[in-house]
Amino acid sequence: MAAKKEKKQVVKLSQVNKIRQLENADIEKKIGELKQELFNLRFQAAVGKLENTAQLRKVKKEIARAYTVLTERANAK
Repeated sequence: MAAKKEKKQVVKLSQVNKIRQLENADIEKKIGELKQELFNLRFQAAVGKLENTAQLRKVKKEIARAYTVLTERANAK
């Protein structure tokens, strides 16, 4: 029988795990910053200066992740 090779696992923190490590107040602050960034990106898109339109989607998803973590914590209590 062949010996199993052990692979070293590189632990990469996903976006949601990074958010989960923050306190609620920090998450709310981050949401505020992300909303401001989203506003700026939308403004750039409206003016026609936004080059990477995928940023809009990424920021929206990041906001949703943060709200999800807050909701999970609220429901856990």
